[in-house]
Amino acid sequence: MTGLSMSLVRGAVTSPFKRAGRPGATLPAGREILPPGRVPPGPLAAYSRVCGFAESGPLPLTYPHVLGFPAAMRLMTAHDFPLPVLGLVHTWIEITGHRALHPTDELELTVYAAGLSPHRRGTEVTVVTEARLAGELVWESRSGYLSRHPTGAATTPPATPPAPPAAPPELPAVAEWRLPAGLGRRYGAASGDRNPIHLHPVTARLFGFPRHIAHGMWTVARCLAEAGGGNAADEPGRIRSVRADFRAPVPLPSTVTYAADGVAFQVRGGSRVHLTGRVTREV
Repeated sequence: MTGLSMSLVRGAVTSPFKRAGRPGATLPAGREILPPGRVPPGPLAAYSRVCGFAESGPLPLTYPHVLGFPAAMRLMTAHDFPLPVLGLVHTWIEITGHRALHPTDELELTVYAAGLSPHRRGTEVTVVTEARLAGELVWESRSGYLSRHPTGAATTPPATPPAPPAAPPELPAVAEWRLPAGLGRRYGAASGDRNPIHLHPVTARLFGFPRHIAHGMWTVARCLAEAGGGNAADEPGRIRSVRADFRAPVPLPSTVTYAADGVAFQVRGGSRVHLTGRVTREV
């Protein structure tokens, strides 16, 4: 059993004993550190193929997040982590690449929890992943994970109901993607993220999903690959940073639309927006 699989098992065992929203909850002060090492070429090639990146050249902007994910899972399934990992929802991610990275770079990865914050649907934790090369910070990401629970807000409806949040503007369609039923299994094999909600309809239903769903990080990576700058070298036009917000799960199989206009992008399924984001490019 891999280390990531062990973390999933540990999370399943410890989650029932954790209560999200507990007053006075604190985050562990420790950090998970992965020592410097080169990127294994086989998993990187498989990841690049399933996400649509070129299989040569610099690392995709999203790939250090994949390398750090086992450490993030160890952090979030540890006994001193206050939120149950089962049911955590990845709500947003911000990634910044301070320079182009290459498969031969020996990256040291550090993962830590940066803070807990109240959310209208529960409690959100921010998890930070940093990559260093010879001590220099060369890449970083911040991710939000939501633990849903009652917030204690008043249940009496207000005299004037609040207006629903505005829908994001519809961007021009660029491409149509047909996502096969086995996409989650292919991405899981390449990335190591074999969360049951992504693999099969039966395992997804155990966690309240009518069908299995695409990985959010696959969706972000596929958008960057479509934008043509996810693993470009340090040159004008390289995507330096991205912010993506996960708005609704992408069911499998399905057909979705990638839409973009300048720096903004989104993934839609019919009239439903699954993901929105923005990129910053080198000038």
